[in-house]
Amino acid sequence: MKSISKEEWEKKLATVDISKSELNKLVMNYLVIEGYQQAAEKFQEESGTVSMVDLNSIADRMAIRSAIQSGDVEKGIEIVNDLNPEILDTNPQLFFHLQQQKLIELIRKGMINEALQFAQEELAPQGEENNKFLEELERTISLLAFEDINKSPLSSLLEHSQRQKTASSLNSAILASQSQDKDPKLPTILKLLHWAQSQLDTKCTYPKIVNIPTNFQ
Repeated sequence: MKSISKEEWEKKLATVDISKSELNKLVMNYLVIEGYQQAAEKFQEESGTVSMVDLNSIADRMAIRSAIQSGDVEKGIEIVNDLNPEILDTNPQLFFHLQQQKLIELIRKGMINEALQFAQEELAPQGEENNKFLEELERTISLLAFEDINKSPLSSLLEHSQRQKTASSLNSAILASQSQDKDPKLPTILKLLHWAQSQLDTKCTYPKIVNIPTNFQ
């Protein structure tokens, strides 16, 4: 197996032309999409890297994410509509999933009558127009068939990951409406680096970068 010394490796890396401004854009892209408003503002001030979007809009996205993840779907929808009502008006699947999450929250609180009424008035009409929505509605309503919903086969709907999934879908839609990437580029690049090194490991030895994070939220 071929062995590449540190000196030779660094010499090859030096031939790759990557500007500092491009690296700064990657960092800004990550901070904006992941919602680190204060860090993005500080980075913009210190590096001179100007964000392509109003950094104040990050606060709105984070308030929406926080509301959904805490179970206050109504508040999340209200903030979205104040920000841009077209986001939900033009995305029936996203709107259905938000309503589905609201139904889950009613069931979680034991508000059975309210849950049934909400499902019948708000979700059933959407299910009549879309079989996939109807299947998801029936699955959610099936929670009511169990005396202890936390021990039902559908208990995953009650997990925090379900709220996170809904919040992430909404966050992606907001980013798309602002002509931003839905996912930060930096994690993808790091995952690509991890893959590239795994390929090199079978062909040669080299100064390998260790402890590469690949699990991003």
